Amino acid sequence: MDEVNRKLISQLQQNGRTTFEELSKIVGFSSMGVKKRVDRLLEKGVLKVSSLLNVKKLDLQAAVVLIEIESSEALENLLNRFENCPRVVNIFTTLGGYNLIALVVAEDQDTLESISVEKCSIRSSAGIRRSEFYPISNILYSPFLLIREHLAHKDRTTTPCNVDCRPCNRYRARKCVGCPTAIYYKGTL
Repeated sequence: MDEVNRKLISQLQQNGRTTFEELSKIVGFSSMGVKKRVDRLLEKGVLKVSSLLNVKKLDLQAAVVLIEIESSEALENLLNRFENCPRVVNIFTTLGGYNLIALVVAEDQDTLESISVEKCSIRSSAGIRRSEFYPISNILYSPFLLIREHLAHKDRTTTPCNVDCRPCNRYRARKCVGCPTAIYYKGTL
């Protein structure tokens, strides 16, 4: 990472639609030189230009989930179960007492509560010793998150976590909008 790459990345983080011409003025290179630099960063996997969503504007509710997993096998099963879940924004492994942290989103407070306690919850996976669920009151610095909207197909009869929302009491009582991957989903994702 040299200073030119830092400037390019910094500008693209602020505005991923910055043109090569605009970037060339920032770093003092030709447009073609900037394009080659950006292409190399993309090819090496150092940089990815993507779209983030503003959770405040979409009225999404976010939470942090702390989990202590008992084994690497349980971790692998949990990761496989939620790999295609659009509600799971990110999962981090840690070296502390809680060895897994997840960032999750929901369309409203009731649905957030459902994904905290129901069968579809990341906390309901086998091999979890303990967990804590912390709804986020404010996201500071930037309300933009990489919501995995591309996973919200709304065309499946079986959800990625293999839970059918329809028999759930909270779903039937309209305290949960269901899974964004399922045909019976009633939410906004």
